[in-house]
Amino acid sequence: MEQTSAALTSGPVVHLRGAVALLGRFPALAGVDLDIDARRIVLLRGANGAGKTTLLRTLAGLVPVAGGDAVVLGVDLVADPRPVRHRVGMLGHATGLYDELTVGDNVRFWARAAGANPTDVEQALSRLGLDGRLRSVAVGRLSAGQRRRTSLACLIARRPELWLLDEPHAGLDQEGRDLVDALVREAVSAGATVVLSSHELDRSLQLADTVVTIAGGIVRPDSILPADQIDGGAR
Repeated sequence: MEQTSAALTSGPVVHLRGAVALLGRFPALAGVDLDIDARRIVLLRGANGAGKTTLLRTLAGLVPVAGGDAVVLGVDLVADPRPVRHRVGMLGHATGLYDELTVGDNVRFWARAAGANPTDVEQALSRLGLDGRLRSVAVGRLSAGQRRRTSLACLIARRPELWLLDEPHAGLDQEGRDLVDALVREAVSAGATVVLSSHELDRSLQLADTVVTIAGGIVRPDSILPADQIDGGAR
């Protein structure tokens, strides 16, 4: 599927300086410094609870920045994160799908919310193998893998400039995992930027060009490395 991004913002796609995000009173991000340039594939790694999911949700404008500076796609998240939300695509553990709606209706709903057109919807359904009988099936009747494919179709139909993927291979068979990797590479080739978190490190190291390690809600400067310098990341 051809992916066209909106005009790219000058400067880094992601610029964080001392960014703090709280979950309750707990600093899930405890002063993160991070720059991500356009057309990069960045893998976040770290132990459970290190702050990977919080970082992704913060970049999506879904978790308020409680301190520091945070600019995504030229949008100041501290001042107002809302303008960035229609320009990013977030695939998380929660599908964001409506069980009572069909596959096709879910993809159309999320595409319209981002200003996409019917052609984008049809291309997304076809790319994810959902353009046959499955498009008319209620999401509540789908398998876990089919639901994941539907969530991916919702994402790519919106043609986001920044992809934020939390365990994107989860619930998918080998064919589905390979498709995710192909979609990511196609998106970046067309101008998008991708930040992902995955426990499938061998696969993700082959996909990413940069690895960022989070520990205790902090990114150390020496933990940002080319993927091919990480054990298991040789291409």
